This record gives sequence, C-alpha cells and structure tokens, in this order.
Amino acid sequence: FEGDAVQQAATEIKKLYKLFIGVDATQVEVNPFGLTDQNEVVCFDAKINFDDNAQFRQKEIFEMEDTSESDPRELEAAEHDLNYIAMEGNIACLVNGAGLAMATMDIIQLHGGSPANFLDVGGKVQESQVEKAFNLLTKDPAVKAIFVNIFGGIVDCKIIASGIINACNKTGLELPLVVRLKGANMDAARELLANSGLDIKAYDELDDAAGAVVQFVN
Repeated sequence: FEGDAVQQAATEIKKLYKLFIGVDATQVEVNPFGLTDQNEVVCFDAKINFDDNAQFRQKEIFEMEDTSESDPRELEAAEHDLNYIAMEGNIACLVNGAGLAMATMDIIQLHGGSPANFLDVGGKVQESQVEKAFNLLTKDPAVKAIFVNIFGGIVDCKIIASGIINACNKTGLELPLVVRLKGANMDAARELLANSGLDIKAYDELDDAAGAVVQFVN
C-alpha cells in the first residue's frame, strides 16, 4: 500500500485484531486484503474459526452453525464433549489427547492396520463419557476391533476402566477389545479390568497393544 492507503490498512488490521479477540476466534484468515478503484482498503473475503470453549460467550455466533452436512456421529460426540472424526478403517480408537490419538493411529498403520476414527475423550473425562464413546464406536458397522490407549497424566485410569466395564456390560460388546492404560491409578484400573470377567486384552506397551489389535482384524 502507498500514501493514504497505508493508514487505512493499519486501521483495518487493528479492527481485525479487535474482531479476533471479541469473537473468541482461533483464526481470522483474510484473502484478499486489497485496494479498490476508489483507493479504499478492503477485506474482500475472510474465513473465521471460533473457539468451541467460548460457546457460552458467543451464543449468537454458534446458533448460526449449519450442521446439515455434518456427520451425525460427530455431532452426537460433541454433545458429550467428545472429539470424534470418522475415518475409513476398521480399528476403532479411544484415546485421551490429540497428540496421543495421532500417535495411536500412526502405530496402527505401522503394523498394517487402519484406524476407523479419531476419538479424543479429553483430560476431564468421566465414566458416562466413556460409555457414550463406546456407543459411538460400536455404531460403525465397519469396526472389527476397539483399541483403548490412555495416558493417565490428568486422566484417572480407574475412571476409564470403570467406564469400559460399564460400557461392555450395557452394550454386550462382542468385538475384540485391546486396552493399554498408563499413568494415574493404572494398577487399580488394571485390577478392575482383570476382575471384570470380560474378555479384555490388556497390554503395558503401546507397540505390543497395537500389534495385537491389528492381528485381531487380520
């Protein structure tokens, strides 16, 4: 920009920052940001993403969301504070934390398997959410096995174990289930699983667990 347009651009950028903060955006992408024939600086088009955690503050914005083309399973998961993305494989994954979820999917593929979903239960998960997560996973007819991989840093492994047992009993789960629990209360969690009377394959190491769940579907 040149001349008066420089100050106009600076003013627009300040307004964009104010917008970014005011609507709890995670991204404001402007393209193009240009100059009209009348020498006016204009944001011609923009893409804005909003922080889901700010929904209570930005009710008007979130009420405008069009969910008609969204996967109903993803919408159902969101209602229970679960992050779910459907994929095309046959090994369902229940994990806490996006990074661990990505690593879990990678190691499944390394062993020759294919993940059926990305499902992150988050750090504040409760037993009822674990049960809901299992309901979502078992609704997918492509799923041939379930892999639970939890690192109990914030999450209590015992809560996960109790949720797994309740979910299995309520759904009458018949799919192979491989579970790896590491971290807070893992010994108590493993004892719960071992005494549940359910056919749950528990492993200490991620590589062993991933290899086992792939063998079940192959």
